[in-house]
Amino acid sequence: MENQDFEIWQPLIKVYLQLGGGIVLGWVLGRVLPQQMPLWIGKFLFWIGIPVSIIAFLRNADLSGSIWIAPVVGWMAILLGLGLSWLWWERRSGEQKVSATQGSFILAAMVGNTGYLGFPISLALVGQKYFAWALFYDMLGTVLGAYGLGVVLAARFGKGGEGYGHLWRSLAINPALWSLPFGLAFREIHLPLRSQQILSGFAWIAIALAVILIGMRLSQLSSWGKITEAAVSLSIKMFLVPLVLGLFLFLLGISGSPLLVIVLQMAMPPAFATLVLAEVYDLDRDLAVTALSLGSVALLLTLPIWLLLFGFL
Repeated sequence: MENQDFEIWQPLIKVYLQLGGGIVLGWVLGRVLPQQMPLWIGKFLFWIGIPVSIIAFLRNADLSGSIWIAPVVGWMAILLGLGLSWLWWERRSGEQKVSATQGSFILAAMVGNTGYLGFPISLALVGQKYFAWALFYDMLGTVLGAYGLGVVLAARFGKGGEGYGHLWRSLAINPALWSLPFGLAFREIHLPLRSQQILSGFAWIAIALAVILIGMRLSQLSSWGKITEAAVSLSIKMFLVPLVLGLFLFLLGISGSPLLVIVLQMAMPPAFATLVLAEVYDLDRDLAVTALSLGSVALLLTLPIWLLLFGFL
């Protein structure tokens, strides 16, 4: 019985070792390496690492079944987070006046780090077979939500920034989005075993770099203000939304690995895009930074909850 319990929790232990080790390593490297290093790594992952990883993992992903549910649930999670955070803020403030802090609060409750963080966690806990569920959730849910609806909200609560144009262009040229249709077509092309191994190895290296990059970026965050607002926003984003929608999906008949993958994506901490929007549109940067930092720590506490509730359904 003890051996069986260990086998059940073994994937989670593996995630803690890989995720925790990578973030700690990134934190140390972020303190000793040049400050521009995270920027260089980020650009490499944005233009090459993550797109190639998507293409590689799609080759072994299962595209059968109701995979279209993933982006639909992604938008349900975004809108539910938006609605709950807006209601809480209005009840708390008792006024209709918009503010920069409210904008950061709502964004942190809406979109999660489903790419750089959600991908490696889903791969570690569920495997490559259901990677496409996480991918479709991120590409057609989180990315479009952050740089579509997120931009509209940031402009409403902020000072307009530089306008919508440059962020819409950033969305249009996002190589990860373009790698999705390419990866789907590339699945049909036969590769020699050696080439497949090289492609897969590069993909896993990119995933490891993404985790290290999170630690490097966290090492450069200096503000921990607005703890109360951040805690409430994270409670909505990382607990209430995945719990409600996860149980709803289970009642609809979705279970097993697809359900776990979707719940894990919903339960990710706020995306770095929330900080980008806060800086561009002059929202509350302190709240955005605090939510990012606190959310990354809270994830280590919430992962066992989702594995217990949805890992065996």
